[in-house]
Amino acid sequence: MTDRANTFSLQSLSHSVYGAQWLREWESQGAGLASVSLYQLMQRAGTAAFQRILWLYPGAHRWLVLAGHGNNGGDGYVVAQLAAAAGKQVTVLACGGSSPLPAEAEQAKAAWLAAGGEIHAAEEPWPQGVEVIIDALLGTGLKAAPRDPYCSLIAAANRHSAPVIALDIPSGLLAETGATPGEVMSAAHTVTFIALKPGLLTGKARSVTGHVHYDDLGLGKWLERETPLMARLSAELLPRWLPERDPCAHKGDNGRLLIVGGDHGFAGAIRMTGEAALRCGAGLVRVLTREENIPPLLTARPELMVAPLTRDTLQQGLEWADVVVIGPGLGQDSWGKNALREVENCDRPMLWDADALNLLAFNPEKRHNRIITPHPGEAARLLNGNVGAIESDRLLAARKLVRRYGGVVVLKGAGTLLAAEDGAVAIADVGNAGMASGGMGDVLSGIIGSLLAQKLSLYDAACAGCVVHGATADRLAAEKGTRGMLATDLLPALYLYVNPELTA
Repeated sequence: MTDRANTFSLQSLSHSVYGAQWLREWESQGAGLASVSLYQLMQRAGTAAFQRILWLYPGAHRWLVLAGHGNNGGDGYVVAQLAAAAGKQVTVLACGGSSPLPAEAEQAKAAWLAAGGEIHAAEEPWPQGVEVIIDALLGTGLKAAPRDPYCSLIAAANRHSAPVIALDIPSGLLAETGATPGEVMSAAHTVTFIALKPGLLTGKARSVTGHVHYDDLGLGKWLERETPLMARLSAELLPRWLPERDPCAHKGDNGRLLIVGGDHGFAGAIRMTGEAALRCGAGLVRVLTREENIPPLLTARPELMVAPLTRDTLQQGLEWADVVVIGPGLGQDSWGKNALREVENCDRPMLWDADALNLLAFNPEKRHNRIITPHPGEAARLLNGNVGAIESDRLLAARKLVRRYGGVVVLKGAGTLLAAEDGAVAIADVGNAGMASGGMGDVLSGIIGSLLAQKLSLYDAACAGCVVHGATADRLAAEKGTRGMLATDLLPALYLYVNPELTA
């Protein structure tokens, strides 16, 4: 038996993401416009999942379907019937419920029984030799931790050696937020239907969805008429933001970027930010830092202009710069506080990161010309909350941050979220576990600052910068793996994605 991971699945994913609750409320309208009943839509979903499972695991003969008491279970019954008709040995374990099954799920269940299928109780022993497990337990309507018998079935599936294919969403993963309040299915593949939901792309999603596959079930034209909840960002979109340069451009056309930071012991942070900015195309990059940092920075990257941070050099730098980045290695002592106080009223486009955000949390103020790039810990401080609350609903946290602080927010993490004051929201569907190491945020600040200097808007620079950052790391991970990836490993490879014609 082979698992042929669908390497083209990400390329086929939609760039629009819709709310799960909205989709549940309106999918009947979409089905009506497509002239199909909800049961026919369920048959389409089951067929799409069956075909993908058959493609992924052509040698698997013994299939186990775990069916819940809802429409997700109905999808499972359709898969079971198709698999049995194809000669597979299929066992269905189903969870009961106090209320009747939804009408279309009841039809799917009846069709399975009429075809000679059997339904076993969830508590019954599992058959021997199961080769694939189909998770049709809990769908996108889940809002809290699963309870037994669902918990027990999820835990048993996670212990089993057979791969799990989740229908629509792994059971236990919340479709709106990507949170996992309790037991959650760990799937090798997820086949999602009609539209992408935010919970498939952020929060804990990457730990449990496996490869995500998508089928709009013929409702694509209907969805195009509706406004998505957010955009999904990927490397395919980079040409939108980064066209080829004018052959006659000079360094002044590519922007003057001022970077402030690098307190005692943090020269590395400011160096990574500065080099990332150069590597991404800023015309001129000036760094203001501790005097002791100047020789190593110029030795490592002579293209940088480096000077000691004083009140005079900062005022000169602010007058010179088109864009300001402050925070990497800034520290929270008087040296950093004084610099931030001078910068905070600058009318240029700005990016605040790291200790600039920790200092901002003590003196919250709203600005419209600024990008902030908090990780969950910094976001918790900015919102006077805790990391658990941030991670339980990352989209809500991003929206709260932009309401309180203005400009554009980049809430970093697995499935980085971006939010703007005008209501635009996006999710960066790039990046990997190798990025969980020191310095990655400093590199991101340099990338975004560089794109701001090249005259992208706050929001576009943030979106393009997150994609460049994550896509570069993904390329390195594919070549060398995720363990041991350094932030500086990204620097020489950034040019591939800020020149998207090279990777087209």
